[in-house]
Amino acid sequence: MYAEQVHDYLKTFFKETNCEVLLDEGHMLSVQLTTDMDKRIMNRPFYWQYIEATNSPANPARLNLITDRTKIQNQFMGETIHFGSGRLHQIFKTTKELGSFVKMYQQDNGNKQNGMLTPYFSVNYKVSYYCDRTKEVLYSLGINLINGEIEDNFHDYINQLDLKSSLPENTFCLQYIIKPTRALERLDSMIQNIIQNDDHSWAEEAKKRWEKELEVLNFFYEGVEDKPGSYEIEKKGLKERFNPRIKVEIINGGLFYLK
Repeated sequence: MYAEQVHDYLKTFFKETNCEVLLDEGHMLSVQLTTDMDKRIMNRPFYWQYIEATNSPANPARLNLITDRTKIQNQFMGETIHFGSGRLHQIFKTTKELGSFVKMYQQDNGNKQNGMLTPYFSVNYKVSYYCDRTKEVLYSLGINLINGEIEDNFHDYINQLDLKSSLPENTFCLQYIIKPTRALERLDSMIQNIIQNDDHSWAEEAKKRWEKELEVLNFFYEGVEDKPGSYEIEKKGLKERFNPRIKVEIINGGLFYLK
Protein backbone atom coordinates (compact mmCIF):
# COMPACT_ATOMS: atom_id res chain seq x y z
CA MET A 1 0.00 0.00 0.00
CA TYR A 2 1.74 3.16 -1.23
CA ALA A 3 1.77 6.57 0.47
CA GLU A 4 -0.77 7.96 -2.01
CA GLN A 5 -3.13 5.04 -1.34
CA VAL A 6 -2.82 5.52 2.43
CA HIS A 7 -3.53 9.24 2.01
CA ASP A 8 -6.63 8.64 -0.13
CA TYR A 9 -7.85 5.95 2.25
CA LEU A 10 -7.53 8.30 5.23
CA LYS A 11 -9.37 11.11 3.44
CA THR A 12 -12.25 8.76 2.63
CA PHE A 13 -12.30 7.35 6.17
CA PHE A 14 -12.47 10.76 7.87
CA LYS A 15 -15.02 12.05 5.39
CA GLU A 16 -17.31 9.07 5.97
CA THR A 17 -16.95 9.34 9.76
CA ASN A 18 -17.85 13.08 9.77
CA CYS A 19 -14.40 14.25 10.89
CA GLU A 20 -13.45 17.66 9.52
CA VAL A 21 -10.35 17.69 7.31
CA LEU A 22 -8.76 21.03 8.22
CA LEU A 23 -5.75 20.75 5.90
CA ASP A 24 -4.87 18.47 3.01
CA GLU A 25 -1.47 18.96 1.42
CA GLY A 26 -1.34 15.64 -0.42
CA HIS A 27 1.31 14.27 1.92
CA MET A 28 -0.17 15.41 5.23
CA LEU A 29 -3.68 15.62 6.69
CA SER A 30 -4.83 17.76 9.58
CA VAL A 31 -8.07 16.36 10.97
CA GLN A 32 -10.41 17.36 13.78
CA LEU A 33 -11.81 14.17 15.26
CA THR A 34 -15.34 13.75 16.50
CA THR A 35 -15.89 12.49 20.03
CA ASP A 36 -16.79 9.05 18.71
CA MET A 37 -13.65 8.79 16.54
CA ASP A 38 -11.44 10.03 19.37
CA LYS A 39 -12.76 7.22 21.56
CA ARG A 40 -12.21 4.67 18.81
CA ILE A 41 -8.71 5.48 17.56
CA MET A 42 -6.88 7.59 20.18
CA ASN A 43 -6.58 4.98 22.95
CA ARG A 44 -7.22 7.32 25.88
CA PRO A 45 -10.05 5.67 27.84
CA PHE A 46 -9.11 7.30 31.17
CA TYR A 47 -9.56 10.77 29.67
CA TRP A 48 -13.05 9.95 28.48
CA GLN A 49 -13.92 8.25 31.77
CA TYR A 50 -12.96 11.46 33.56
CA ILE A 51 -14.91 13.67 31.12
CA GLU A 52 -18.04 11.55 31.47
CA ALA A 53 -17.72 11.18 35.25
CA THR A 54 -17.27 14.93 35.83
CA ASN A 55 -19.57 16.03 33.02
CA SER A 56 -16.77 18.28 31.73
CA PRO A 57 -16.64 19.73 28.20
CA ALA A 58 -15.14 17.26 25.73
CA ASN A 59 -12.07 18.18 23.71
CA PRO A 60 -11.62 15.62 20.90
CA ALA A 61 -8.10 15.40 19.53
CA ARG A 62 -6.81 17.06 16.40
CA LEU A 63 -4.49 14.86 14.35
CA ASN A 64 -1.67 15.84 12.01
CA LEU A 65 -0.99 12.72 9.96
CA ILE A 66 2.04 12.59 7.66
CA THR A 67 1.60 10.08 4.84
CA ASP A 68 4.86 10.89 3.02
CA ARG A 69 7.75 11.78 5.33
CA THR A 70 10.09 12.54 2.40
CA LYS A 71 8.09 15.69 1.60
CA ILE A 72 8.21 17.10 5.13
CA GLN A 73 11.06 19.38 6.21
CA ASN A 74 10.01 19.68 9.84
CA GLN A 75 10.03 16.08 11.09
CA PHE A 76 8.03 17.04 14.20
CA MET A 77 4.97 18.46 12.44
CA GLY A 78 2.87 15.37 12.98
CA GLU A 79 2.56 11.62 13.28
CA THR A 80 3.90 9.50 10.45
CA ILE A 81 1.32 6.98 9.30
CA HIS A 82 2.03 4.18 6.84
CA PHE A 83 0.91 0.68 5.99
CA GLY A 84 1.76 -1.46 9.01
CA SER A 85 1.77 1.41 11.51
CA GLY A 86 -0.23 1.10 14.71
CA ARG A 87 -2.45 4.08 13.96
CA LEU A 88 -3.44 2.77 10.52
CA HIS A 89 -4.08 -0.66 12.02
CA GLN A 90 -6.45 0.97 14.51
CA ILE A 91 -8.25 2.78 11.68
CA PHE A 92 -8.56 -0.49 9.74
CA LYS A 93 -10.05 -2.08 12.85
CA THR A 94 -12.51 0.81 13.25
CA THR A 95 -13.49 0.60 9.59
CA LYS A 96 -14.21 -3.09 10.05
CA GLU A 97 -16.32 -2.41 13.14
CA LEU A 98 -18.31 0.41 11.53
CA GLY A 99 -18.85 -0.90 8.06
CA SER A 100 -17.90 -4.51 7.45
CA PHE A 101 -20.50 -4.70 4.68
CA VAL A 102 -22.19 -1.94 2.67
CA LYS A 103 -24.77 -1.70 -0.10
CA MET A 104 -24.27 1.22 -2.47
CA TYR A 105 -25.76 2.53 -5.72
CA GLN A 106 -24.06 4.60 -8.40
CA GLN A 107 -25.89 7.89 -8.83
CA ASP A 108 -27.26 9.19 -12.13
CA ASN A 109 -25.68 12.68 -11.81
CA GLY A 110 -28.81 14.45 -13.00
CA ASN A 111 -29.67 12.07 -15.82
CA LYS A 112 -33.46 11.73 -15.69
CA GLN A 113 -33.64 8.89 -18.20
CA ASN A 114 -34.33 5.38 -17.03
CA GLY A 115 -31.11 3.68 -15.98
CA MET A 116 -30.00 0.13 -15.33
CA LEU A 117 -27.45 -0.86 -12.67
CA THR A 118 -25.37 -4.04 -12.66
CA PRO A 119 -24.60 -5.78 -9.33
CA TYR A 120 -20.99 -6.28 -8.22
CA PHE A 121 -19.83 -8.07 -5.09
CA SER A 122 -16.59 -6.71 -3.62
CA VAL A 123 -14.24 -7.89 -0.89
CA ASN A 124 -11.13 -6.17 0.49
CA TYR A 125 -8.57 -8.67 1.76
CA LYS A 126 -5.46 -8.25 3.88
CA VAL A 127 -2.80 -10.92 3.37
CA SER A 128 -0.12 -11.02 6.07
CA TYR A 129 3.16 -12.88 5.66
CA TYR A 130 4.72 -13.69 9.03
CA CYS A 131 8.15 -14.92 10.11
CA ASP A 132 10.76 -12.90 12.03
CA ARG A 133 9.68 -10.14 9.65
CA THR A 134 6.18 -9.10 8.61
CA LYS A 135 4.76 -8.08 5.27
CA GLU A 136 1.14 -7.07 4.63
CA VAL A 137 -0.56 -6.69 1.25
CA LEU A 138 -4.05 -5.39 0.46
CA TYR A 139 -6.15 -6.83 -2.35
CA SER A 140 -9.47 -5.39 -3.49
CA LEU A 141 -11.48 -7.70 -5.74
CA GLY A 142 -14.87 -7.17 -7.34
CA ILE A 143 -16.94 -9.72 -9.24
CA ASN A 144 -19.72 -8.97 -11.71
CA LEU A 145 -22.72 -10.95 -10.42
CA ILE A 146 -24.14 -11.23 -13.94
CA ASN A 147 -21.22 -12.56 -16.01
CA GLY A 148 -18.74 -13.58 -13.29
CA GLU A 149 -15.87 -11.37 -14.44
CA ILE A 150 -13.45 -10.48 -11.64
CA GLU A 151 -11.72 -7.10 -11.45
CA ASP A 152 -8.64 -6.21 -9.40
CA ASN A 153 -8.12 -2.87 -7.61
CA PHE A 154 -11.88 -2.59 -7.31
CA HIS A 155 -11.73 -0.19 -4.36
CA ASP A 156 -9.67 2.31 -6.36
CA TYR A 157 -12.22 2.09 -9.18
CA ILE A 158 -15.36 2.69 -7.12
CA ASN A 159 -13.61 5.48 -5.20
CA GLN A 160 -13.92 7.55 -8.36
CA LEU A 161 -17.68 7.03 -8.59
CA ASP A 162 -20.58 8.88 -7.00
CA LEU A 163 -22.01 6.24 -4.69
CA LYS A 164 -24.79 6.53 -2.15
CA SER A 165 -26.85 4.15 -0.06
CA SER A 166 -30.09 5.19 -1.80
CA LEU A 167 -31.28 4.03 -5.22
CA PRO A 168 -31.54 6.91 -7.74
CA GLU A 169 -34.91 7.76 -9.24
CA ASN A 170 -35.86 6.22 -12.61
CA THR A 171 -33.30 3.46 -12.03
CA PHE A 172 -33.70 -0.27 -11.61
CA CYS A 173 -31.23 -2.95 -10.57
CA LEU A 174 -30.56 -6.14 -12.48
CA GLN A 175 -31.21 -9.25 -10.44
CA TYR A 176 -27.92 -11.02 -9.84
CA ILE A 177 -27.36 -14.46 -11.36
CA ILE A 178 -24.40 -15.40 -9.16
CA LYS A 179 -25.36 -15.44 -5.50
CA PRO A 180 -23.13 -13.44 -3.11
CA THR A 181 -22.22 -16.59 -1.17
CA ARG A 182 -20.96 -18.21 -4.38
CA ALA A 183 -19.22 -14.96 -5.34
CA LEU A 184 -17.35 -14.96 -2.02
CA GLU A 185 -16.18 -18.52 -2.68
CA ARG A 186 -14.83 -17.50 -6.08
CA LEU A 187 -13.01 -14.46 -4.68
CA ASP A 188 -11.55 -16.55 -1.84
CA SER A 189 -10.32 -19.04 -4.44
CA MET A 190 -8.69 -16.25 -6.43
CA ILE A 191 -6.88 -14.96 -3.33
CA GLN A 192 -5.58 -18.47 -2.68
CA ASN A 193 -4.31 -18.66 -6.27
CA ILE A 194 -2.59 -15.29 -5.89
CA ILE A 195 -0.84 -16.51 -2.74
CA GLN A 196 0.19 -19.82 -4.33
CA ASN A 197 1.68 -18.06 -7.36
CA ASP A 198 3.47 -15.47 -5.23
CA ASP A 199 7.22 -15.44 -4.62
CA HIS A 200 7.83 -17.53 -1.50
CA SER A 201 11.58 -17.03 -1.32
CA TRP A 202 10.93 -15.09 1.91
CA ALA A 203 9.98 -18.37 3.59
CA GLU A 204 13.19 -20.07 2.45
CA GLU A 205 15.23 -17.10 3.65
CA ALA A 206 13.48 -17.25 7.04
CA LYS A 207 14.33 -20.94 7.28
CA LYS A 208 18.02 -20.19 6.60
CA ARG A 209 18.04 -17.49 9.28
CA TRP A 210 16.41 -19.93 11.71
CA GLU A 211 19.08 -22.56 11.00
CA LYS A 212 21.86 -20.02 11.66
CA GLU A 213 20.27 -18.95 14.94
CA LEU A 214 19.90 -22.60 15.91
CA GLU A 215 23.59 -23.18 15.21
CA VAL A 216 24.47 -20.32 17.56
CA LEU A 217 22.19 -21.73 20.25
CA ASN A 218 23.68 -25.22 19.93
CA PHE A 219 27.19 -23.75 20.11
CA PHE A 220 26.52 -22.39 23.60
CA TYR A 221 25.29 -25.80 24.74
CA GLU A 222 27.96 -27.80 22.94
CA GLY A 223 29.20 -30.68 25.06
CA VAL A 224 26.31 -30.44 27.51
CA GLU A 225 24.70 -33.88 27.64
CA ASP A 226 21.76 -33.02 29.86
CA LYS A 227 20.59 -29.73 28.44
CA PRO A 228 18.54 -27.56 30.83
CA GLY A 229 14.94 -26.61 30.26
CA SER A 230 16.01 -23.16 29.10
CA TYR A 231 17.56 -24.76 26.00
CA GLU A 232 14.27 -26.27 24.88
CA ILE A 233 12.44 -23.02 25.63
CA GLU A 234 14.90 -21.00 23.52
CA LYS A 235 14.79 -23.59 20.74
CA LYS A 236 11.00 -23.53 20.68
CA GLY A 237 11.04 -19.72 20.72
CA LEU A 238 13.33 -19.63 17.68
CA LYS A 239 11.07 -21.98 15.77
CA GLU A 240 7.98 -19.89 16.53
CA ARG A 241 9.80 -16.69 15.61
CA PHE A 242 11.12 -17.83 12.23
CA ASN A 243 8.30 -20.19 11.26
CA PRO A 244 6.77 -18.89 7.97
CA ARG A 245 3.01 -18.50 7.99
CA ILE A 246 0.36 -16.67 6.02
CA LYS A 247 -2.87 -15.16 7.34
CA VAL A 248 -5.76 -13.95 5.17
CA GLU A 249 -8.32 -11.56 6.63
CA ILE A 250 -11.40 -9.94 5.14
CA ILE A 251 -11.35 -6.24 6.02
CA ASN A 252 -14.76 -5.40 4.59
CA GLY A 253 -16.95 -5.89 1.57
CA GLY A 254 -20.07 -4.75 -0.17
CA LEU A 255 -22.70 -5.08 -2.83
CA PHE A 256 -22.42 -2.32 -5.43
CA TYR A 257 -24.87 -1.52 -8.20
CA LEU A 258 -22.99 0.21 -11.01
CA LYS A 259 -23.70 1.52 -14.49
